[in-house]
Amino acid sequence: MKLSLIVPAALVLSLGGAAALAAGPAADPVKGKAVFARCAVCHDLNTGANRIGPSLKGVIGRKAGTAAGYAYSPAMKKKAVTWNAATLSAYLAAPTTYVPGNKMAM
Repeated sequence: MKLSLIVPAALVLSLGGAAALAAGPAADPVKGKAVFARCAVCHDLNTGANRIGPSLKGVIGRKAGTAAGYAYSPAMKKKAVTWNAATLSAYLAAPTTYVPGNKMAM
């Protein structure tokens, strides 16, 4: 399974949105959790605290560049996208291509 499917699936499942993936591709939550461990170095998933990157708590359905208290790049602030499984997959597959000038190089 592609990384681009695992990480958003892990995010959605962790955020209580398992139903949102019901119609999408099969996901492996165990693999997703292991992959997300790399993301957790910079991103909080559960408390809403910002770290090097913004908190991902509530990211599904949130407009890019709008988490309170995080200093986003101008590029991310300008990106007119709402995060869902598809937009997260596209972003995580190539962050610097999807949002040129953003802080996350991955």
